[in-house]
Amino acid sequence: MTLTKKQKLDKITNDFKLYAKNFIKIINNDNESVPFVLNPEQSQFIDEMEKFNIILKGRQIGFTTLSLAYMLYSAMTKADTSYLMMTHNGKVTQSLLRKLKKMYNSLPFDKFDIFPKTTIDNRDELSFVNGSRIVVATAEGTDSISGNTFQVIHLSEMAKYPKNVQEEIIATAIPALAKNPDSSIIIESTAMGFNYYQELFMEAYRTTDSVWKPFFYSWLAKAYEKQFKHSFDEAEEWFKVNNKGKRMSYNDLEQDEIELKEKYNCTYRQLMYRRYYITLNSLEKWNREFPITPEVAFSTSNISVFDTDKILTRFNHAKKPIHIKQVKEKLPSTLHKYLNKSLFIYNFPIAKMRHFGGIDVASGVGGDNSTISIFNADGEQCAVFYSNKVPVYEFAQVVNDLGRYFNYAFLAVERNSYGLPLLEKLRKEYGYENLLKQKIFNERSKKVYQLGFMTTNVSKPIIVNDMKEHFECNLILIHSLETLDEMKIFQDVNGKMGNKKGNNNHDDLVISTAMAIQAMKQNKYYVAI
Repeated sequence: MTLTKKQKLDKITNDFKLYAKNFIKIINNDNESVPFVLNPEQSQFIDEMEKFNIILKGRQIGFTTLSLAYMLYSAMTKADTSYLMMTHNGKVTQSLLRKLKKMYNSLPFDKFDIFPKTTIDNRDELSFVNGSRIVVATAEGTDSISGNTFQVIHLSEMAKYPKNVQEEIIATAIPALAKNPDSSIIIESTAMGFNYYQELFMEAYRTTDSVWKPFFYSWLAKAYEKQFKHSFDEAEEWFKVNNKGKRMSYNDLEQDEIELKEKYNCTYRQLMYRRYYITLNSLEKWNREFPITPEVAFSTSNISVFDTDKILTRFNHAKKPIHIKQVKEKLPSTLHKYLNKSLFIYNFPIAKMRHFGGIDVASGVGGDNSTISIFNADGEQCAVFYSNKVPVYEFAQVVNDLGRYFNYAFLAVERNSYGLPLLEKLRKEYGYENLLKQKIFNERSKKVYQLGFMTTNVSKPIIVNDMKEHFECNLILIHSLETLDEMKIFQDVNGKMGNKKGNNNHDDLVISTAMAIQAMKQNKYYVAI
């Protein structure tokens, strides 16, 4: 059946992909004006996007172009709707506005009369006679969001926004979203270390509790085959010049390239471009701009105490927490409310085997976390607990119940600050006997033992280096991704050890793990199992 002209037009205007292909033009890498045909990653996102979307990607896959085209299509076909594109930099904002205007001007006005004319065309917005408008803004605050209602909000390159406004912008954007089933927020960025965007993405990527739907696009995205064709050609020629005119083969691969080839099925063409880019820039920049996994994207080659490559390897092989239904059958009921929120179980206790735990205590009123890390005698992590909302008296019950569950684990409690009242409660109120004791000399030079482990400027580097040795020599097996995250940003700056400075950066799981290793090293048990 042959469609009439009106039927064809209706079909196109009801389908964004057809609309983009038939009506919208973009400038390609050869500086040619061509129809906007979505690449595979853009097409997949349009098919799968929901109300709250967060994207982590390599460079230049084309999501800002996609959003501009989608906003233009929506504004042209839906009256009285508003759209917001926000970027990290004023010059970038104006560049995207020019791109939007070029798209609008590419519409075939001479062939069809279905495209609304503009009523406002300035540095901040395009408005149309049908009452719709597209606004651009720079992430310097929330003024462009407050008091408005938007059908689509796109926060572009959010990781580059000032750290002090990222959370506030999202908090302001959510209520500004139109209250209908078709509205959506798109957060999109390449990685820029640790910030609120990173926290938001990793929470969505790792858990099922987040309202945000995560999308990750690595440097193996199909879009790069076309988008980076010239760069790939250049890299191949460079490789040939330095390899007697031959293309890359398996015998030319370095160890990390062999792993990429075998695990991710990378092509030699992709690997030649990777090596070429790293030669011109650095491995750190490659991992940030063209990541293979989210963990790699957010890794940093700073002055981290722990080997970043080994941390990333653990990310790829870490065991997931045991399903809550399986754990509930065996775990004390007092701990059920924390499961897969603050408490994560990776292995059940092994009968008659010793288990060892480390405890770091905080106030429980926000800020630092109170943490527990438990390992079995084989060195494999069995459980972690972390929360900054559990007061010391309640945390004492968690420590008691979890310790007893893991074969009355031998626990090393950091006795600094809030550790003292915790030790008092464990010993006197709960009768917990299996606690590490530290040998000290009192004022009379008499040898005495005190409960817990006191960390000082002298002892802290020692226990951290013990942890480093155990981790990097494969004497312990860490499954907690949150612990690995903290290890990535745990630094030694001029002899002062701690987490990389910044909001919500913690090192409490590192300390509890280091405490657990001290318990393992003492290998004592004051109770029978």
